[in-house]
Amino acid sequence: MTSSLEAQKQAAAEKARGGHFAEAESLLAGVLTAAPRDFGALMLMGDVLHAAGATRRASKFYNGALRVAPDPPPAALRPALDHARQRLGDYHAAYASALDASAPQAGRTARVQQSVDLMLGRHPVYLQEPRTYYFPGLPQIQFYDRRDFGWTPALEAQTAIIRNELLGVMQDAAALKPYLERSDTEPHLQDHRLVGNADWSAFFLWKDGARVEENCARCPATAAIVEALPLDRLPGQAPSVLFSVLKPGAHIPPHHGMINTRLICHLPLIVPGRAWLRVGSQTHVWREGELVVFDDTIEHEAKNEAAETRVVLLFDIWRPEITAEEREDVVRLLTAVKDYTGEAVVEGT
Repeated sequence: MTSSLEAQKQAAAEKARGGHFAEAESLLAGVLTAAPRDFGALMLMGDVLHAAGATRRASKFYNGALRVAPDPPPAALRPALDHARQRLGDYHAAYASALDASAPQAGRTARVQQSVDLMLGRHPVYLQEPRTYYFPGLPQIQFYDRRDFGWTPALEAQTAIIRNELLGVMQDAAALKPYLERSDTEPHLQDHRLVGNADWSAFFLWKDGARVEENCARCPATAAIVEALPLDRLPGQAPSVLFSVLKPGAHIPPHHGMINTRLICHLPLIVPGRAWLRVGSQTHVWREGELVVFDDTIEHEAKNEAAETRVVLLFDIWRPEITAEEREDVVRLLTAVKDYTGEAVVEGT
């Protein structure tokens, strides 16, 4: 049987070299009926269809060959695998070009462009993955349009006032504490270098849902400005309001927030150079005085590539899609969880 299949493959190769692609395809179809996982037949069928101009069908056989190849592949198969990957890469590039030509990127909305990028595999699909509490039925939005929040202009107009109070705080180095504090009473499960590290530090105006009165007294204008915002008030747990300080070169690694009933807001106060925030498949470069609103339960990370320190005012608000009645229910639920377990459902970002 094996020798018969090999003979059919050789005959198919001869037919293909002579330009008789239909006959070659017919012979290889017989081989693959008897041996569907025959690597050589899958590769050869891909080559025959490619030569015949049937690239869409060819891609299925090249992909089939890649799936059946042993892992790791022996050295003898690697050139064939590279050949298949090259062909598939060429097909994908041609497909992407055709889509871009049909509707130029400059004419697409951001959401349409994101859908194209996802379809073409330029980015993976990122979804909400809260660590402690998931509220169903909410839209999967990475960055919100800050113009959708009516209070944005008033807040942005007060950037200079807030920055002046921040500069006063920064004169006192002892006022800033590492954002991720190391606990001596709990397991040290966070494995990145920012735990207990002042490269990412904070000055809290609200922490765990309570005003830090001493700090608010040092920044009275900022405290009053923030009080007027739709903070997600959850007694003993939220909101958090702070100056978030990221030193030069500091990198906050990818992570997920705890609950998806809130959004995180950044008002950039000091941005001395390139510093960015990636949420899912989108990367935003902070600009002083321009509010950023995002869902922190979607994988996100941040880095300050500038030579000087970056500072934002960070606070959390209710998601606008959650009704007032639902907010009350969420507060009761998460308060009950904390009362029963003794642990907050919400903390940090």
